[in-house]
Amino acid sequence: MALAFDEFGRPFIILREQDQKTRLRGIDAQKANIAAGKAVARILRSSLGPKGMDKMLQGPDGDVTITNDGATILEQMDVDNQIAKLMVELSRSQDYEIGDGTTGVVVMAGALLEQAERQLDRGIHPIRIAEGYEMASRVAVEHLERIAQKFEFDVNNFEPLVQTCMTTLSSKIVNRCKRSLAEIAVKAVLAVADLERRDVNLDLIKVEGKVGGKLEDTELIYGILVDKDMSHPQMPKQIEDAHIAILTCPFEPPKPKTKHKVDIDTVEKFETLRKQEQQYFDEMVKKCKDVGATLVICQWGFDDEANHLLMHRNLPAVRWVGGVELELIAIATGGRIVPRFQELTPEKLGKAGLVREKSFGTTKERMLYIEHCANSRAVTVFIRGGNKMMIEETKRSIHDALCVARNLIRNKSIVYGGGAAEIACSLAVDAAADKYPGVEQYAIRAFAEALDSVPMALAENSGLQPIETLSAVKSQQIKENIPFYGIDCNDVGTNDMREQNVFETLIGKQQQILLATQVVKMILKIDDVISNSEY
Repeated sequence: MALAFDEFGRPFIILREQDQKTRLRGIDAQKANIAAGKAVARILRSSLGPKGMDKMLQGPDGDVTITNDGATILEQMDVDNQIAKLMVELSRSQDYEIGDGTTGVVVMAGALLEQAERQLDRGIHPIRIAEGYEMASRVAVEHLERIAQKFEFDVNNFEPLVQTCMTTLSSKIVNRCKRSLAEIAVKAVLAVADLERRDVNLDLIKVEGKVGGKLEDTELIYGILVDKDMSHPQMPKQIEDAHIAILTCPFEPPKPKTKHKVDIDTVEKFETLRKQEQQYFDEMVKKCKDVGATLVICQWGFDDEANHLLMHRNLPAVRWVGGVELELIAIATGGRIVPRFQELTPEKLGKAGLVREKSFGTTKERMLYIEHCANSRAVTVFIRGGNKMMIEETKRSIHDALCVARNLIRNKSIVYGGGAAEIACSLAVDAAADKYPGVEQYAIRAFAEALDSVPMALAENSGLQPIETLSAVKSQQIKENIPFYGIDCNDVGTNDMREQNVFETLIGKQQQILLATQVVKMILKIDDVISNSEY
């Protein structure tokens, strides 16, 4: 082995006799794959639960991210190993489908791989282990259905939703404001939810952030917040009962599609051209005024002459508004996006009770609030914080809380957190193992042991004795036959998760078990890694 350096000064290792090296096959390949998966799970294990630690991630361009969100940590890690990439995909799948539990699902998969390695050492075939895991996962999911409880809530009584969102936020950096943030998340989801169809379109909830202020200043706006200001400083800063023209056409004279050249050799010709341009602008402004518009929001910019003319004609305007914002403004105000001035009619105008420009701190930064809209099914969560990292982490936390509230609207069933559900499933799976006569029962018992790793990690991260704490809670569940006892992470003095109001969504917990089992089965069935360069 020799150390060498490339032209950029980066070290690399030259292996002698590389042609004599053999690739891993069979049991060695499986163990190498398991080791890669366990390595990823070990990174996230310390981030699990309300007392979990945060990770600081530094990007290639020097950007720093501080988070304990499993999906974000794995997304920003530079992973080369193919098996480790499967774990990253696992966390991403949980994030896309459920939005919460991204750390727990990877910890669960890591524990299953660890138990699988022990079974391989006992001489059990990987296929048998995979089949046993599949049987055990079915038992666990069915048991979750049995111990789940239904929450009843409506638009006026949404406390159960708030309590569940608070459980999600309790493991984040923002946990000191978890009550207010949970209420904001629930109100936002209920504002856009279709309760009859049990459907929530999260695209209608815009999450904006601005550095400055404190976390407690975070607010929910029943309308749209646009990070723009009026195009002219002398335009009015507040418009009541606004009729909004939403345009995707620019305030400028039409341009020929082909190449063109204009020769101006006299003052009269230049004056004629200038008057013609002004006439175009006049007609555009007149069309907007004639249909009754009191505010113009344009996707494109316009030059100083058009801006000056708009100000003189008392028509406030906002320019360079993005396409996504335009769509949300159209949804909220009940307006239509107009691509040509000729198509502008009074019916296509959006309506808002109040449009105001607000400035922040001592800077010149201003934002536009569009409130009291005709259709309030588009809302904005506006986050304040001391620095950019805090705002980004709060956005991720709010996203998780929004997803949890959406999941509860889709399915009102909940299970109790703090590892209570995992311990109950572990006991059920362990009891079911005796019913299977084959060698799969060893894998089923291993699955039950793997389920215990989640409450054990919670106890470890909370500074408790993991084995003693888990044993005590497990015996309490068996004695009283109550599946609500979990790890007392916050040192409240009771292991009853009902008293602590620690809830998790049923579909989120089921998805965790199913996804982790699927990925582990896939890893166990890989017994050879062939690169394209070998043949």
